[in-house]
Amino acid sequence: MNRPESAYPAQPPAADRERVRSLARGLAVIQAFGPERPSMTLTEVSAATGMTRAAARRFLLTLEDLGFVASDGKHFSLTPHILRLGYAYLSSMSWWHIAQPFMEQVALTMQESCSAAVLDGDEIVYVARVPATRIMAVNLSIGTRLPVYCTSLGRVLLAHRPPDWLDGYLARTTLEKRAPRTITDPDRLRAEIDKVRARGFCLVDEELEPGVRSIAVPLFDRTGACIAALNIGGAAARTPVQRMLDVYLPALRDAVRKTTEALP
Repeated sequence: MNRPESAYPAQPPAADRERVRSLARGLAVIQAFGPERPSMTLTEVSAATGMTRAAARRFLLTLEDLGFVASDGKHFSLTPHILRLGYAYLSSMSWWHIAQPFMEQVALTMQESCSAAVLDGDEIVYVARVPATRIMAVNLSIGTRLPVYCTSLGRVLLAHRPPDWLDGYLARTTLEKRAPRTITDPDRLRAEIDKVRARGFCLVDEELEPGVRSIAVPLFDRTGACIAALNIGGAAARTPVQRMLDVYLPALRDAVRKTTEALP
């Protein structure tokens, strides 16, 4: 339900007085667009953000003036200019620039894609990816978001979160069955995460989607903090589990070791 402008308090609580609420609402408009809503009318933006039409219109016109949004007079959509926001994040990650050549070597040697992801809320987001040269490679790209619980990258990142954070995640998350093998029992998932933490890697076998398996390892900074996860994924039909353990896992560990050693 849309909330009228008058519903927003004129004097926000003390804890909120340092926040710029208009910036937060402008970002909400940007985030309303996506694969399922690449183009929206004013009414649709209003409904997606919970803003009045008047408020949504002001934000859309401002974003249009800044070049982030385009309009044909009825529908609004994001422009390539929006990529500047994502690039600002990527270009600030020194570890990505350091990891790039090592990931490229992994992809070249293994003939499979090598990816890096970080945790963002209850999802992983791909922040680096070196695609395989195969024609039939898994179609993922930088910025792709996937569930945490059924991906190798996600479970590695979950394994290095504080226990209370993990408790909260498991309590609030519905573990949907993405494929026949997807683990949907919280206790069983916790046991798998404990194994990942103990072993230092995660292998997920056809849980995200049938026919796809992947193996991931954590990337640590020089303080020992897990800052990302790296993985190799491939088609189950051509990639035996034992090959992942015997060949892919050492290659990934070598890549993260070299990256960590090169970090400032």
